[in-house]
Parts: sequence; structure tokens; C-alpha cells
Amino acid sequence: MDKVNVNGVQIAYERRGSGLPLVLLHGYPLDHTIWNEVAPLLEENFELILPDLRGFGQSEFVEAQYTIADMAADVAALLDELGIENTYIAGHSMGGYISLAFVRNYPQRVLGLGLIASQALGDSPERRDGRYATADEIMQTGIEPVVESMTPKLTPDEQVQAIVRDLVAQQRPIGLANALRAMGERLDSMLVLPNFTFPVVLVHGTADELIPVDRAREIKATIKPAYLTELSGVGHMPMLEDPQKTADTLKKLLM
Repeated sequence: MDKVNVNGVQIAYERRGSGLPLVLLHGYPLDHTIWNEVAPLLEENFELILPDLRGFGQSEFVEAQYTIADMAADVAALLDELGIENTYIAGHSMGGYISLAFVRNYPQRVLGLGLIASQALGDSPERRDGRYATADEIMQTGIEPVVESMTPKLTPDEQVQAIVRDLVAQQRPIGLANALRAMGERLDSMLVLPNFTFPVVLVHGTADELIPVDRAREIKATIKPAYLTELSGVGHMPMLEDPQKTADTLKKLLM
């Protein structure tokens, strides 16, 4: 991976393929390698930018607390370093929250948006408190409880569970804790959805335990031209559970 310093943080990223740029943002508590099955299916259609978000994978962590908007600013600064002005952007789960923040803060740079197993709603107070409690637990006891609790929730597919278990176990406590707090404080984006004038595609599994498929249906109902692919029996990891249909849906951004 290449690395570049943006906003005081060293961000690692992979760049592959050709065509119009598409940034793919991973979810929590993972890194850019969740796109390994999808990327080969897209690289003839897009120039792919695959970063590890701050605190994850090979990117640096930051001790001080930051926001989802700060993580979106990292993406914008990375694009500046790469000489890319306008881009398609798609995110998985937390990566979807960052994609929405990118759209809110840099609308003139957005060619289209993809949300994979994500949502536009903000956290309820109870959910936000739960994220903070989990963040505190991670800093006190390490990430092993997250590995054990998150793995079966991420996917019902045992082969994919093995992949994500190893991937979660590689992450650093401070990265997970800061991301949890950032997610808890994110803005609700439902009210800005009607303002979107660019293509929007959605991919969601009907067996997603973490974010129910109804969240994607709500976005589709709000953005009438949006394209929604529902994957029967798929959990929270569509890009690993059904990479072909995930890639096919993302290609519809070009239509």
C-alpha cells in the first residue's frame, strides 16, 4: 500500500483499475481488505481508491477524539493528494456514514453515492451510550470481546466469519474506541437525502443483524430514483457474502 500524510495522519491506501474514480470505504471494525473480492470485478469500470481509515489497518491512529466529519475530511485530503477532484464514493456500514458526511461537506465533488449495509439515521441516545460503553470496555480489556461478539453478528456465513474474525483481531483498541465514539456523535442524514441529485445505489442483506434492511428501504423511499439490491439470506458483509451482486450494483452508478 502507498501512504500519504493528510490532516496530520498517515493514511494508507491502495489504488487500482481505470476509469472514473470510485472511493470504497470500509466499515467498523475492519479495513480496506473487505473489498478484495469486489475490487477485481470493478477495476475495469472504475479507478478504485481503497483507503484504510484513520485508526484502522495500516493507517495511523490518533489519540485525540475525532468525528465522522474528520474522517470524511481525510478522504477529501487524500483525493487532493492524488489530484482527483470529483469521485463516486461508496461505503460499508461506518464507511457509509463517512460517505454521507463527505456528501454533506463536499457535495460539489460527488459523482454518485453507494451505501452497502449502511443507513442514514443517526444514533438514538441509548445506542450512542452503548457505543461509549463499548469504547470504554475496549480500552480497559482489549478487543477480544469485540472479536467474539461482532463476528457472528457480521455474517451468518461461517467461511466469511473466519475471514472477519481474523481481520477484526488485527485492529487496534484505540482505533476501535475512537471510531465508536465518532459514530455515536454522527449527524442524522435523512433530511438531506432529498437534496441528492446524483446516482444513489444501495446494497443490503435481508439477514443483516446490525443494520436491518428496513433502513435501506427507507432511503429508497426517500430517494425515488435510488437503486436498491436486497440480498436474500445475506448478513452485514455483502461484499464478501455476494461480491458479484455487490459489484453489479455499484456499476449502476455509471448508468
